[in-house]
Amino acid sequence: MNTFLAIKALHIVSVITWMAALFYLPRLYVYHSTKETKSDASETFKIMEKRLLSLIANPSAVVVWVTGLTLISYKALETWLILKMALVLGMTIFHLYLWYILKVFSLDKNTKSERAFRVLNEIPTILLLVIIYLVVFQPK
Repeated sequence: MNTFLAIKALHIVSVITWMAALFYLPRLYVYHSTKETKSDASETFKIMEKRLLSLIANPSAVVVWVTGLTLISYKALETWLILKMALVLGMTIFHLYLWYILKVFSLDKNTKSERAFRVLNEIPTILLLVIIYLVVFQPK
């Protein structure tokens, strides 16, 4: 089996699982923000959010970075790839911000509105669209 293609396949699967988590977690925050603190619903959301982040998002992000950096060793750095890496770094910063919000919710100290989380939910979509454009078209 071709090692490059195996790593690339693992990278793609990891990107899909990471993005699924980054799409869903802000959506959970939308619903969580409407619940009373310490309510059964709020406590259930805390469990869901923590599991999504720790069991899916975090491991997927690590595999995305490890396989992505490994794939770079097979390819010369080009402008599109550098831009893609910068956007993936931005996605990682967004991920870390979602982790911070999880901590805020876990302490029952959320002050953000449902609307703020709805806007936040659009960030990974925009980043992903630009990343896909760069990967598919590889502009010079």
